[in-house]
Amino acid sequence: MEFQTKKQRKPNPRAKINPISALLFTQMYPILCRNYKTGLTEDDLFEPLDEHKSSNLGDNLEKAWSEEQVKHKKYALHLALFRVFGVSFVVLGICKLVQVLIPVIVMPKAIGILVSYFNKNSDIDDNQAYLYSALLILSLAVDALFCHSTMMGMMHLCMKLRVACCSLIYRKALRLSQSSLGQTTIGQIVNLLSNDVSKFDQHFIVCHYVVVTPVHAILGTYLLAKIIGGPAAFAGIGFLILFIPLQLYLGKRTSVLRLRTALRTDERVRLMNEIVCGIKVIKMYTWERPFAKLVSYARRIEINSIRAQLLMQAVVYSLEMFTTRTSVFISILVYISYGQNITAETAFAITAIYNILRPIITTLYSESIMSFAEVHISISRLQKFLCFEELPQKRLEAEDKARCQRNGKISILNEDEEFELDAKCENPSILLHGVKANWIVDSPDNTLSDVNLNIERNQLIAVIGPVGSGKSSLFNVILRELPTSSGYVNIQGRVSYACQEPWLFSASVRQNILFGDAYDETRYKAVVKACALRSDLAMFPFGDRTIVGEKGNSLSGGQRARINLARAVYKRADIYLLDDPLSAVDAKVGKQLFDDCIMRFLNNKIRILITHQLQYLKEADRILIFDDGKITQEGTYQELSTSGLDFAKLLAEFQVGEEEEERKRIRSRQNSEISLDRFDVEDIDPELQEEKAASGNIKLETYVSYFRSGGGYFVILLMALAFVAVQGTANLSDYYVAYWVNKEQDASNPEKNVTIDRDAIIYTYSGIILATIVISVSQGLLYFAFMMRASINLHDFIFSKISYAIMRFFDVNPTGRILNRFSKDMGIIDEYIPLIFNDFFRIALYLFGSLILSAVVNPWFIIPSIVLLVIFYGLRSIYMETSRSVKRIEGITRSPIFNHMAASLCGVSTIRAFSAEELLVKEFDNHQDLHSSAWFLFILSNRTFGFWVDEICLLFITFVILCLLFIQTDYYGGDVGLLLSQYIGLVGTLQWGMRQWSELENHMTSVERVLEYTKLDTEPERKKFENLPAKWPAFGKIVFSDLSMKYDPEEEFVLKHLNFTIRPSEKIGIVGRTGAGKTSIIAALFHLYELEGAIVIDGVDTAKLPLDLLRSSISIIPQEPVLFSGSIRKNLDPFEEYTDDVIWSALEQVKLKELIAESPAGLNGIVSEGGSNFSIGQRQLVCLARAIIRNNKILVMDEATANVDPHTDGLIQKTIRKNFAQCTVLTIAHRLHTIMDSDRVLVMDAGRVIEFDHPHNLLQQTDSIFYTMVKTTGNITSKNLHSIAEESITKLKNMGY
Repeated sequence: MEFQTKKQRKPNPRAKINPISALLFTQMYPILCRNYKTGLTEDDLFEPLDEHKSSNLGDNLEKAWSEEQVKHKKYALHLALFRVFGVSFVVLGICKLVQVLIPVIVMPKAIGILVSYFNKNSDIDDNQAYLYSALLILSLAVDALFCHSTMMGMMHLCMKLRVACCSLIYRKALRLSQSSLGQTTIGQIVNLLSNDVSKFDQHFIVCHYVVVTPVHAILGTYLLAKIIGGPAAFAGIGFLILFIPLQLYLGKRTSVLRLRTALRTDERVRLMNEIVCGIKVIKMYTWERPFAKLVSYARRIEINSIRAQLLMQAVVYSLEMFTTRTSVFISILVYISYGQNITAETAFAITAIYNILRPIITTLYSESIMSFAEVHISISRLQKFLCFEELPQKRLEAEDKARCQRNGKISILNEDEEFELDAKCENPSILLHGVKANWIVDSPDNTLSDVNLNIERNQLIAVIGPVGSGKSSLFNVILRELPTSSGYVNIQGRVSYACQEPWLFSASVRQNILFGDAYDETRYKAVVKACALRSDLAMFPFGDRTIVGEKGNSLSGGQRARINLARAVYKRADIYLLDDPLSAVDAKVGKQLFDDCIMRFLNNKIRILITHQLQYLKEADRILIFDDGKITQEGTYQELSTSGLDFAKLLAEFQVGEEEEERKRIRSRQNSEISLDRFDVEDIDPELQEEKAASGNIKLETYVSYFRSGGGYFVILLMALAFVAVQGTANLSDYYVAYWVNKEQDASNPEKNVTIDRDAIIYTYSGIILATIVISVSQGLLYFAFMMRASINLHDFIFSKISYAIMRFFDVNPTGRILNRFSKDMGIIDEYIPLIFNDFFRIALYLFGSLILSAVVNPWFIIPSIVLLVIFYGLRSIYMETSRSVKRIEGITRSPIFNHMAASLCGVSTIRAFSAEELLVKEFDNHQDLHSSAWFLFILSNRTFGFWVDEICLLFITFVILCLLFIQTDYYGGDVGLLLSQYIGLVGTLQWGMRQWSELENHMTSVERVLEYTKLDTEPERKKFENLPAKWPAFGKIVFSDLSMKYDPEEEFVLKHLNFTIRPSEKIGIVGRTGAGKTSIIAALFHLYELEGAIVIDGVDTAKLPLDLLRSSISIIPQEPVLFSGSIRKNLDPFEEYTDDVIWSALEQVKLKELIAESPAGLNGIVSEGGSNFSIGQRQLVCLARAIIRNNKILVMDEATANVDPHTDGLIQKTIRKNFAQCTVLTIAHRLHTIMDSDRVLVMDAGRVIEFDHPHNLLQQTDSIFYTMVKTTGNITSKNLHSIAEESITKLKNMGY
């Protein structure tokens, strides 16, 4: 859900292209040339083709999946994908088969004839030589045309597979039931969208070789048998076939390891998601180390699986080096053992066949098996996710169609497309009869039990009750989010919903309020006024076009709550479900919201209001009191007041007004004050801070940093020497074959009278082959161990940087952007870059080895080789300017996909309540289409480069053959065979190497992006403070001395020259208007941002203390209670410093012991991601338990009772008074009565201390801000607050203060 308007882009160059141009890739020439100097930007991307638009692919696959799921349970998604893409897959497979068979038929025969032509006494005439030379060149040309066209088609097909699966995943995510959401996490789904579906692009392009290889091998064996006879042919091919079971085993084992790796990567990404989302709390609790241990453990077991996979890759690459040469050796050995003499024609014909078979049998066949294995595991994981339980289809049409007439309009988030969707119901109603429901299916205790509710007319229903009593669960039943186990639910009319935890997405304020509805100016202004947002919008830099940031993080809690409410109110509905919208605002704003919005604007609607503000109950038509999942009392205010039941006691105990949840920030936490004349709202459009793309070449220091992560310079040198040794022995074996056949040629020439010692030659040849095997296996193991070490160290280093990064980094970088580094980018570094580097090093050395061998035959051939390299390098330079830019854009356009998914999952209940699934699916499809445009351009430029490199190679080989034919010298047949085999092998390999070189640089952008995080600004590391008292702080005295703070060096101060002293064990309340700086005081106390001035605690300047020591000495109960997945114990005591008795005691004091003890696992009971299996109030109590366990001398409460009922609020206050009587307590107030008995109240305004005195003394000053705040609570509440303040000061005086 990014803030972006869909741009009109240029038509795709492949949209209406003719077949010849498509075959020759001519459409890319203007793009490559135009962008040679300027590169590409996102604005240069083209419209996606209709065939790979996300909406079309998603629709087709969803339809096929729905049908196949009914017929086939186990492989439904496999079959659905084949139904949608099977025809293209089969056609491309046939083309691939034709492409690989032509060379094996033509090239060995042609090379054999040419080699024979150069032998003495050859019976091959010139015409035959010319004919077979032409056939050789023609076969190379056809191979190039077919190869790149089929590869482009396959890459395009893999892209469509990925896009279709991503679209299906997102659609499924929006339909998941709440129980299913509890079984998965955002991190796991992000991993499905990044690593799992990327297996299509990374591996599936070679899948056809599973079928092609056997056919290819059979034909090659037949041709070998014709040349050297059956025994020799079967001996050599048999050696290759012996490795097929090994390859099958490797494929199967890789499948198992892939699944294991994916599950372990899920866990690591889930942990990273939790850490990034809760980083502020982690820093304040100093929990970096325990979370680092969790990530380290998750990473370690993930790496074990990846290491095993790469070791198998090492075996595969070793096979590539020695199997062909060993097969040639065995075939020759068997051939001569039958009394035959080896000739150059025979040796190089069979060498040509083995060279053609080699990449397919030893590499591509095993890769295709592994690709099928990996893709199978990925598809199975996707299917497991797609089989999660869904919510039942919403009933909108069946009963409503008879009563509802459609009118009005809705538009997508960018406000440029509209369609009809509105309804008005004549007789809205809610009927619940005997309803039982449970979030946990197998739990014996119901969340709701025997709930009966009948609402048949427009009225206000108030719902109250203690924390965890089932109030929000009632709304979830009405919204169909919580399935019922028994009973009857009937909802007539359209429903709108304001959730308890405000959910905002990264867009403008207006877009968050409209949420797809058409802009109705009159209604919009009325809603903004009713929701008390006019003054806020006036203060925002861009008015209602101001970007709210990810999760609304640039707004205060009160602003988020009111925008969340405005969205619900703006929607035209018949029933409004309002889940505690008044807790996050101060008393004055709360009264305005209740009067103007709930009572007046929505007066002719059914309104169900969950609230903890008991002063508003008089206005309710009916009141429902929930306790333990049941409606224990029900009636009007008068009926319940005179009932003699607990309600009267409840009112007497909590007859106080709701208070201050100050609007902490206006523009952002980084800029609490904004001058109204500083911005021109009409003329300036806001923009999200976008991820910046690097430009230019990948710097040398990026490569150096990457290799240095793998080991020291000695290890790097050892690895380089191992590569050289492998290539040296391989080239030596190739040369030795030529040397042998040349000796045989001399021996067969009676004029030369030469004899040869065949036994010595065979023994020497055997030694060379054995050395090749040993060295290649050793090198493979060394190399992949080295690369694995680099990957491990890179991850650990950037994680340590992230853990201790300054808070500003997290303020300006969305979660999805950070997770992209730890999911997609680390996935490429772990599994893909080692393979590309391996190809690049091997091919580069193969090139130099071939040049040396050709120079041995004829030194003059070095000249055209160098010319060829210069041309290639020039082509690569042109290609890379486009390819590198596109790859970087691809990385950037990928992040919004993850952001959109994460934001949608956070607000899925709201999305479904607003029936906005189609809108957000369309938005997701837009993000995918933008990414597809970049990816398609990337693969198209890649194939264009490969094709034209092959064509230039074809010209080069033509030139070499013409030189051999027409500029004849005394060549041996073996020399010609060596030259042709090396150059043809070089031509085919070199274009792959050049592409891998380009791929390497493209994928090194992942390393570059990861290394960016190694340069993050981190929090200062301070030396241990000398002579610090062992029990510091022992008293809790806090002195702010000329303290100023800003969230960003380029912005204004949010705290300005604060000077005040808090005495030991003093209880301080902190209040103030919007943007006053209350929360900033806490940020300063924990040194979350850079400070000027000093904060002195018990005589020690905190700026000189190590941050972990300082923060661990202060307890905090945050405004938004954060729990992490894991056990209850880990959430309370991650360092395992306390006994079970201490933890149980803390839970008992916060009244959670009984709840936790009910679970068989006790303290080891599982906490879901984000604590979603606990209510918000219960999460707040867990945070209080943390503070009790830590038992520090200083406690900070950041609006900690905002989302709890009055009874729980009272419990928290009572517990704090009891447990922290001898501690210094700082409380940012939500309810004024919670700080009226404070020793002093600190009143903030515009980042300065305005008033600081006992509440009673401040109330005597009728011109004080504090007096005004109390007065706005109403006469009854105001008198009660005065009374509390007076009692407090009297008590202090009696105690001698």
